[in-house]
Amino acid sequence: MKVTAVTAMILRTNVTTPFTSARGWWYKTKNAMLVHVETDEGIDGWGEAYGPAECTKAVVDSLLSPLVIGQDPMDTDVIWEKMYQRIEDYAPQGFGVAAISAIDIALWDIKGKKFGVPVYKLLGGAFRSEVTPYATGLYFTFEEGDFITPAVEEAVKYKELGFKGIKMKIALNRKDEFERVKAVRDAVGNDVEIMVDANHGYSLYDAQYLARKFEPLDISWFEEPISAHDLNGYADLRTKTSIPLAGGENNFTRYAFKDIIEKRAMDIIQPDLCCCGGITEVMRISALAEVSGTTLMMHVWGSAVGLFAALNVMAALPPAPHSWKPAPVWMEYEQTESPFREKLVNEPVRRENGVVKIPSGPGLGFTINEEIINKYRVK
Repeated sequence: MKVTAVTAMILRTNVTTPFTSARGWWYKTKNAMLVHVETDEGIDGWGEAYGPAECTKAVVDSLLSPLVIGQDPMDTDVIWEKMYQRIEDYAPQGFGVAAISAIDIALWDIKGKKFGVPVYKLLGGAFRSEVTPYATGLYFTFEEGDFITPAVEEAVKYKELGFKGIKMKIALNRKDEFERVKAVRDAVGNDVEIMVDANHGYSLYDAQYLARKFEPLDISWFEEPISAHDLNGYADLRTKTSIPLAGGENNFTRYAFKDIIEKRAMDIIQPDLCCCGGITEVMRISALAEVSGTTLMMHVWGSAVGLFAALNVMAALPPAPHSWKPAPVWMEYEQTESPFREKLVNEPVRRENGVVKIPSGPGLGFTINEEIINKYRVK
């Protein structure tokens, strides 16, 4: 089998209600950068890259596609190394690795379809048949006003929908943000887990202040409180709070996660398949996490392609630490509007009785909805 075509494409749609996280970047559109890999046996695969779509598409088109065409898609390790060697000197972090991720995911999709099994079978089998979703939301939708009431109303809605966990975005000053998080905790009670995500929007001092204020609220983890590059700051903050620190969506390849783990900077690492290096690389990152006693939870923020890929990896992740009753594996379930999450595939993910089943179809477990591709493709 040989790869005959690698096509990168950008999908885009307007957002009805623009929103922002701590970064202050207003999302007025939703984008997806997909890669479609075709072979001479008629078996194709789909992958996705996380991040600015035009940049990752350019890397695929100009640097990686020529390397991959003509290769055997079964050789995922070999192809990964060839792609990484092509971009290592000038893009070992960021766009280059995100572009590799999209192609790598698509190759694994092809491998699963070739053998007629889900990708998780090729990764060694499934440790679990279902995962527990948590709702990611409570973004900011306006610049000034009452930030507490909308957050409380949204959190209560997620509880009523049956979510057992809610990850809320935080970005206000120390006093106001504490009051906002406390209001959400009071509204949903103690039977719903709450995670807070600052999108690295605080200084070390403010993050330390908030972590101590949050401790009585039973916060499950404090995600990206400070810059992803300040690992010494994370290690310092970790000694000053009982709340687990999480991060990793802005870190790339096993080399970056090796640094996080060696510095004991985070309790929970959160690689995103669509930018950390794809399925091939995340399994290497998982091995590093397991031997170091670090928890790994997948970051998911994109289309159904990335979500299905993440579910296959979640199935294959070993319990860490091993125990009689292992902690549940959380699945991030982003809640802002997106046809690329709900309609891009013909078998969308569904929550039933508070859990999401691992897909069992060959490859990543979906078939693409060509109508959505044709409707929203811009490049």
